Amino acid sequence: MGYLKGGAYLFQPAEKDSIFLPENASEEQNMIFRTCQDFVKQEIYPVQDDIEAQKDGLAESLFKKMGDLGLLGLHMPEEYGGSDLDANTVALMLIGIGTMGSFNTPFAAHTGIGMLPFLYFGTDAQKEKYLPPMITGDLIASYCLTEPTSGSDALSAKTLAKYNKEKGTYVLNGQKMWISNAGYAGIFIVFAKLDGDKFTAFVVERDREGLTLGEEEKKLGIHGSSTRQVFLEDVKIPEENLLGEIGKGHLIAFNVLNMGRFKLGTLCLAGCKEALRLGSDYAGQRVQFGQPIASFGAIQYKIANMAVETAALSSATFRLSESLTDGINKFKADGHEAGEAKLLAAKDFAIECSVLKVVGSEALDYCVDELVQIYGGMGYSEEAPPASMYRDSRINRIYEGTNEINRLLIVDQLFKRGMKGDLPLMDIIQSAEVPQSECEYADDIRRALVKLLGYVGRAQMEGNVDLEKDQQLVMALSNIAIELYVLESLWMRIEARKQAELISDIEFWQKLYELKSAKSFQVIRQSVMEVLSSIFSDEVLTEKLDKVLALLPMPNFSLTQFRKDVAQHVYDTATPIQ
Repeated sequence: MGYLKGGAYLFQPAEKDSIFLPENASEEQNMIFRTCQDFVKQEIYPVQDDIEAQKDGLAESLFKKMGDLGLLGLHMPEEYGGSDLDANTVALMLIGIGTMGSFNTPFAAHTGIGMLPFLYFGTDAQKEKYLPPMITGDLIASYCLTEPTSGSDALSAKTLAKYNKEKGTYVLNGQKMWISNAGYAGIFIVFAKLDGDKFTAFVVERDREGLTLGEEEKKLGIHGSSTRQVFLEDVKIPEENLLGEIGKGHLIAFNVLNMGRFKLGTLCLAGCKEALRLGSDYAGQRVQFGQPIASFGAIQYKIANMAVETAALSSATFRLSESLTDGINKFKADGHEAGEAKLLAAKDFAIECSVLKVVGSEALDYCVDELVQIYGGMGYSEEAPPASMYRDSRINRIYEGTNEINRLLIVDQLFKRGMKGDLPLMDIIQSAEVPQSECEYADDIRRALVKLLGYVGRAQMEGNVDLEKDQQLVMALSNIAIELYVLESLWMRIEARKQAELISDIEFWQKLYELKSAKSFQVIRQSVMEVLSSIFSDEVLTEKLDKVLALLPMPNFSLTQFRKDVAQHVYDTATPIQ
């Protein structure tokens, strides 16, 4: 079948083995994963309270230790001191290190939106100057985009820049807020409008006169992450500190977020796995009415659903990591250097990156919420793990683009790529046919999606729908696209495991898939109703609804028994989901 472009999954089934299996990781990959786990156990857990209190100098020392272990540059080219490892290995690293609690945020901000602008858009001189010390942990980066009046609408920023031709300097004035790592960052990537209209990125060193910081924000969660306002008053920087091209700052702001969303979703997977482990262990230890609460059906329901969400997220993560790896290799083979290849691959799979960000953040919120409930009163106590996990997880649905924005982006990208011919959107809609695969559920969803897109396209042409304004309709379409990707990924995981003869627990995985299908079809059928009710009047709504829902027969099996079986397997197995 060859290389499957980003977004093509909506109309074309992937090869069932085009997914990475962590169970078959190489010795090097397993060594990196264990190194990350050991770092968290030895360096993070013992000082967790100090991290939460933002003890002076602690964050800087942790970054330096991570740099010494090579953990800050696994995704960076070797010429700057990195390891240039593939996306599958980076995913394993993120899962291994992703239980750092609130220190996940400083780490992700530094290695993602801190480093990637230089890798993607920096000059050779900028890369050579900044990337090596960022990889060693000697220089910490901060990304300054958000302002008091511009969040998701980044291009409405009011921070201004002027160029002094005589002195060869730029002068920046403005205010940034919610800036991660601000308290100890050595450099700030600042977005400003040059001459009032050219949205542009600049590199500002911490010691520049006129750069000052606000107090630490008092936040709901991620207390171990430094978050401050950054003020710029006549800050002068040399012209070589221009990052990227004048007026092209939006390309930096938007493109670095793609890979950031992949990493965020993967870090959320680490949290889901930890929540499942903690919930299962506690349920086995906590005795009520003379027996462990693990034996109660209400708790089995929670554990089973947590396992389903974790397995689905894990499958989507490793499907995307394999796609990114293939994409990077393809672009390298086409003659692009490492940084450009990574940029192009992340851009190609922007839809999937948004999917993973939404799925990961919402799965983690679900899992930690159920974890608090399993712990009962202790779940509400700061002395037990669930409380901080509950608080820290909530930010994931907000940063790297809110989940609402990401849902809108998924559909926006779909139609834009279709109109440009990058995806066979128009041909598929006109033929009303989709290629058949071995995954029956995915075929059902694709047929329903194509039918819906046909209705939406005609309604848009007739002026009855405006996709820029009808956000509820767009988000319902996005929900279908999300469920399709995740459910098919879980099926691919099972098929790949069979092919690799990893079949000792295949019945467990099959039940996870069936349980996920039941939930996915429930979400999809509701989304179909929302889309069609936004287009058609009551007179024809029922007819159209019946036609589409007929393509989506609900899976038929014993939900109750499957949940009991899944929960029991989780109780009996130390690592049920990789």
